[in-house]
Amino acid sequence: MNIVNYKDLEIMKNPHSVEAKKLLDTEHAQVIHMHLKAGEKLKPHTTPVDVFFYVLEGEGYVEIGEEKVLVKKDTLIESPKGIIHCLYNESKEDFRVLVVKTPKPSQATEIR
Repeated sequence: MNIVNYKDLEIMKNPHSVEAKKLLDTEHAQVIHMHLKAGEKLKPHTTPVDVFFYVLEGEGYVEIGEEKVLVKKDTLIESPKGIIHCLYNESKEDFRVLVVKTPKPSQATEIR
């Protein structure tokens, strides 16, 4: 059994300059805890695999392709591979999201 608490993990370097911590990294999937503070956002990017986001805390915007929607805690959002997507925290509160990539990507994310 492997038990991981995101609070115990180091922040991983990423092109978005936001707090991201890798919870799981196997040949089958990758799980990242992302913490966007007030006013932070990701750079628009695409992934070579399907991704889903699960909102753990707060609210923020998820943009996938041409759609930009406000999402709140306990919401799951699917993002198909190859489509530009982005997360935005336009609130004054924390926006914490679990990012799951499946299968684990063999190519890098492409910043747009």
